[in-house]
Amino acid sequence: MDFLKLAGKKVIVFGLANKKSVACAVGKVLIEAGAEVIHVVRSEERAVLCRKLFPNSPVFCCDVEEEANIIRVRDEIAAQVGGPIAGIVHSIAFANYSEGLQPFYATIKKDFLQAVDISCFSFIALANHFKELLDPDGAMVTISISSTQMAAENYGYMAPVKAALDSSLCFLAKSFSTFSRVRFNAVGASLLKTSASAGIPGYIDSYIFAEKVIPRKQALRTEEVANAAAFLLSERSSGINGQTIVVDAGMSFNFFDQEIVSKAVR
Repeated sequence: MDFLKLAGKKVIVFGLANKKSVACAVGKVLIEAGAEVIHVVRSEERAVLCRKLFPNSPVFCCDVEEEANIIRVRDEIAAQVGGPIAGIVHSIAFANYSEGLQPFYATIKKDFLQAVDISCFSFIALANHFKELLDPDGAMVTISISSTQMAAENYGYMAPVKAALDSSLCFLAKSFSTFSRVRFNAVGASLLKTSASAGIPGYIDSYIFAEKVIPRKQALRTEEVANAAAFLLSERSSGINGQTIVVDAGMSFNFFDQEIVSKAVR
């Protein structure tokens, strides 16, 4: 039974960097569901790896920091793959701590604005420039974080950037509603074992802590995030729009786990 009804539908996945990427896991789940996956990666080096991981999928290059690149790759996809595009996955985030990790009040302006541009505005730009290719009943999904109001010092300024990304969902959904039924949602993932996350200072300790807080005592798996993304791309989630769906295996409700509390207060 084709529960998700994604078979034969074209979905573009932005952001694969390596085999541990959320975008890689999303691509695998979509292919298992029978979708035709089109990958868009940042560089030709990543394209070479992506073609090895997904030999039957078209692969394009686009550095979203330059908006002209988004327009170019849209035209390339339109010419080589065509439409309609049933869904777009935005799994892109970038933070440049050019002067090292600073207290939040000392955030470097150029670093913050670059992070907003790549991690948030690119989602809006993709919606704008791909709107003619998108199926009127299509969906766009971005990968966010499980909470933007938890002041994890080692995450720096990225939580406010992700908050902007989350906020953009309802504005995009509202603006698109004047001419289509395209939905915009996010998967709010808790800590994952990805290469990008490994670059965050102190991330390993945070990851181990998260694993202890999660009721099942097992960290969130990347494929669990991918499963949620596939659901949000499918017509089975047609009633969900402008939302960030938290996927954290229960971490957010278990911070007062008795074992953790007892160790902390000893």
